[in-house]
Amino acid sequence: MKRRLLILAEGKFSPLKSKTANGAIVYLRDEVAAVIDSTKAGMTAQDVLGYGGDIPVVKDLQEGLAHKPTHLLIGIAPTGGRLPVEWRQVICRALEHGLHVLSGLHTILSEDPEFAGLAQKHGATITDYRKIPPESEVVSKGSWRTRKAKTILTVGSDCNIGKMTTILQVHRELVSRGVKADFVATGQTGMMIRGRGIAVDSIISDYIAGCIEREIDQSESEGYEFILVEGQGALTHMGYSGVTLGLLHGTMPDAMILCHQPTRLKDDYGLPIPPLDKLILLHEDLVRFFKETKVLGIGLNSVGLTDQESAEAAARIERETGLPAVDTIRFGAGKLVDAILEYSAVPVRR
Repeated sequence: MKRRLLILAEGKFSPLKSKTANGAIVYLRDEVAAVIDSTKAGMTAQDVLGYGGDIPVVKDLQEGLAHKPTHLLIGIAPTGGRLPVEWRQVICRALEHGLHVLSGLHTILSEDPEFAGLAQKHGATITDYRKIPPESEVVSKGSWRTRKAKTILTVGSDCNIGKMTTILQVHRELVSRGVKADFVATGQTGMMIRGRGIAVDSIISDYIAGCIEREIDQSESEGYEFILVEGQGALTHMGYSGVTLGLLHGTMPDAMILCHQPTRLKDDYGLPIPPLDKLILLHEDLVRFFKETKVLGIGLNSVGLTDQESAEAAARIERETGLPAVDTIRFGAGKLVDAILEYSAVPVRR
């Protein structure tokens, strides 16, 4: 049976607060049956997000069941990653109806006795994307020194700023040009889309670099020419800088794409977003101790802007940085892929 996702995003369905739901709507569009959010019931994904077409927003699980879902997807990635207490009953009822549960929370639902018991009783499964397999708890070996494939990493001026979306759009464009490219997921939403990966923010800090190196090594062994790694956190974010640095040194990128939201002036600690030129230099210097690298372009998150305003912001950033800048969801990733192929001495294919 084809998978049909009922997404739980109660009270959170929006461009910035329902990251997992939004990723599924963009990249698994044909699998999404409906979204649960009573505060926006009767609307569509298009109404709420500006994309997603006629995917309906329903008021509760009961209404969602009418759309014949097979899975309940937890549609948010909240700060701290814990299960909202008020959602517990919804998950229990979903399991009672035999829905398989997909979760990217730090709360491991499959280890909860009540959830596990209901799943077993009703023939349902629980998938926890942040449950770490023992084989991923490894220290980096430095395999970048003999790597033939080119690695590209997205980094950000802040958290939750479009690093996964940008690299997925770049991946899509490379594949469309006949380049053998792989996407390495490092978070729960990317893992759901790709079908494999590792949630690096659940890894013991000693193993962050090693676990992502292991994923890259697997992709290279499968013959990929370009390996595109989903970034996490931000070096200048007080809360999540550790995972960013571990990813940076585990990936040892040949090149990077910096993701930025032009309208975001401060992070969630109230600190100013640093100037882009300083961020570019910071990321390059942290890798150049080991190898040559370069930030090749700016991937924009222009939520809240019109297409014209987005294009104007991109033009301004291009003047300031000398790098191509584009919102890849609105205008495609062609500019960024051109820069990647030119820097990698690969003939540009359009």
